[in-house]
Amino acid sequence: MIGRTLSFTPLPFAAALLLSVSAWPLAAETPVDPLAFVDPMIGTGPEGHTFPGASAPFGMVQLSPDTDATCQIRDCYAHAAGYSYHDPTIQGFSHTHFSGAGHSDLGDILVMPQTGAVLLDPGDPKQPRSGYRQRFSHDSEKASPGYYAVTLADSGIRAELTAGERVGIHRYAFPAGQEAHLLIDLRSSLYDYPGKILWSGLHLHPDGTLTGFRETRGWAPGRKLFFAMRFSAPLKDHAFLDRDQAVPYKGFQAPGRGNDALAEKLGKALEARLDFGRLAGPLEVRVALSGVDEAGAIANLDAEGADFDTVRKRTEDAWRRALGRLEMDAPEPMRRNLYTALYHTLLAPSIWSDVDGRYRGPDDQVRQAKDFTFRSTFSLWDTFRAEHPLLTLVQPEKTTSDVVNSLIASQQHSPHGILPVWQFAGRETWTMIGYHAVPVIADAYLKGFRGFDADKALAAMVASADYAPYGGLGDYMKLGYVPIDREPEAASKTVEYAYDDWTIARMAQAMGRDDVARRFLARSGYWRNSFDVKSGWLRARKADGSFRTPFDPTAINYGSDYTEGNAWQYSWFVPQDQAALFRVLGGDAKAIARLDAMFDYDMSKLDYSHAEDIAGLIGQYIHGNEPSHHVAYLYAHAGAPWRTQARLKQIVESQYKPTPDGLSGNDDLGQMSAWLVFTALGFYPVTPGSNQYVIGRPFVRRAVLTLPDGRHFTVEAENMSDANIYVGSVELNGRPLDRSWIADEDIRKGGSLRFIMQSRPNIEWGKGAGTRPYSLSTAAPAR
Repeated sequence: MIGRTLSFTPLPFAAALLLSVSAWPLAAETPVDPLAFVDPMIGTGPEGHTFPGASAPFGMVQLSPDTDATCQIRDCYAHAAGYSYHDPTIQGFSHTHFSGAGHSDLGDILVMPQTGAVLLDPGDPKQPRSGYRQRFSHDSEKASPGYYAVTLADSGIRAELTAGERVGIHRYAFPAGQEAHLLIDLRSSLYDYPGKILWSGLHLHPDGTLTGFRETRGWAPGRKLFFAMRFSAPLKDHAFLDRDQAVPYKGFQAPGRGNDALAEKLGKALEARLDFGRLAGPLEVRVALSGVDEAGAIANLDAEGADFDTVRKRTEDAWRRALGRLEMDAPEPMRRNLYTALYHTLLAPSIWSDVDGRYRGPDDQVRQAKDFTFRSTFSLWDTFRAEHPLLTLVQPEKTTSDVVNSLIASQQHSPHGILPVWQFAGRETWTMIGYHAVPVIADAYLKGFRGFDADKALAAMVASADYAPYGGLGDYMKLGYVPIDREPEAASKTVEYAYDDWTIARMAQAMGRDDVARRFLARSGYWRNSFDVKSGWLRARKADGSFRTPFDPTAINYGSDYTEGNAWQYSWFVPQDQAALFRVLGGDAKAIARLDAMFDYDMSKLDYSHAEDIAGLIGQYIHGNEPSHHVAYLYAHAGAPWRTQARLKQIVESQYKPTPDGLSGNDDLGQMSAWLVFTALGFYPVTPGSNQYVIGRPFVRRAVLTLPDGRHFTVEAENMSDANIYVGSVELNGRPLDRSWIADEDIRKGGSLRFIMQSRPNIEWGKGAGTRPYSLSTAAPAR
């Protein structure tokens, strides 16, 4: 889907766009409670794909309403997170969701409260009252971290949701005098299609605990999920129902449906009708998940399940601690954007191991995590860029080491012996390209994290980079590039592999493994082999060495030369050696002119509506998709940081709003949000693994990052206003800073970064020798 095409007033006079930051008060306003500034509705519109429901930080459970969990896969793009703000009905409340993914699955264990006659089918989302789905109004909704509530208009039931790490708690207030029923639907699934549910079952235990399971053949094939459910009131009656035959099964076990080879038996799953009679008060439903077995779900419920108010308070306190690591002061719309963005960055990678450390790994075997919590939901092509670097700052203790240990464990138990590509629920989807678990590990190690086995980590990185059957890597190692006549998206794969290889070299060098460092440093230069010097574009080459023709740098077609982009975006992807790229382009001035041409490109004659996920366009800059995310910062590499500052204003004010449609593209498990958080602080990790952040310009008056051991890193912006969009000067710990980057250690040891803003660009600041951001030829020694 295509985003708005925006024009840009010629520099240095930037256009005032959507979110004005004029009339900033002189006195800073200190937020009392960060939860008050988080709006989970941001991004629930058509492009952001976020969900509004309840989750703990990195929780296994994401308990949220689904407005459509019956749409077939080709029609579900707007419902990737189950909820679309513009839908009029809610189908039910399920326990698993992605935050901002461009593809989807999950939506497990859907629960719908009912009164009166129990309806078994969801009905048509376009025809209210055609099934058990119910109408609702946004006026009745309330969403905050760890909490969601809505009134179901057709029944008058007030539904409230909260969640802990491995549990979700429902609270339903039924109208007085009405009988209370619950429908548990194991048939429904996000991105549904016939035969997706392979196997399911329900078991009612003598103590009233309901347990169950299902296996799906969805985005991650053979995914198994188990649950345990308890109720605050005793059951009066119940029935387990086969969807297709509608035959009630009484007793303590439902038959489930087998993984039968016959197509007509695939996809048959179960529903449960639970009757509670007339209740004197609300009904609480306590649910725990497990990827291991029903016993694991029961253990998780025993450990974390409690009454609604207890779990809600526990989770809200966890969110206050997590969000409180970064205190931000800005005008209210921006502050709401920023705290919501920070909230979204802390939803994944999600916990996947049980309270006893067991989890189901990529080989579908039950494994044991020792001394770490196993995490999954890795959208690594997106999140290696800013999401994971941000977590090393705002969650620097256990989370980063858990992530790396989980990646290593996944590689060790992978049937192919490689690191995750796009993993969730411990299972690999093989979505997107590159081996971008590698920069995540290298970035953590180079920043000083040691809560994992570095030798195992490096071995896993090398094994992934040397796995010839994956994505044309065999040809890449032999030819120095991926040939397009043997592998789709070859131009993108070549440059992304080269960057990943550079991070291996960096980590190997820091570990004293010079043999590994030399080999992968050489491979990191392979980007040159797909760069057409004559035309000035990154292009796909064939196995015979020729560039593929015809060639159109504006063309975007899935499965062609590039991954979710074109030559305009991918020709800039050499983060490990931007200086060399600029030399190839003819020098700094020509690189700057090319950057300006990208942002100012006339899009009136181009239509990208055929290319799903292409949104948030500013010329040929596509902020709704990740290959563009570092591009505005490249002016600083060319000695023109003031142009970065103006472009950032243009991007921030056109791509982010504190509204349901406030994200121009998929949040992609926190990457879009992490970009905003970093940019608002005034710096961005253009090259993860370099231990440098490129300075842009701040969008906060003041921010304080709380570091371990009570240290703080403070960002301050003096003279910030809508007119003063340029950086006049910068001070680091009270001393003038002439370079256009700061080091990771500058932040971690605590201190202050102070910006003096002004209305005219300072064209001298940050452009001299030694002041520009990282490039291979000017690399500082690895730590």
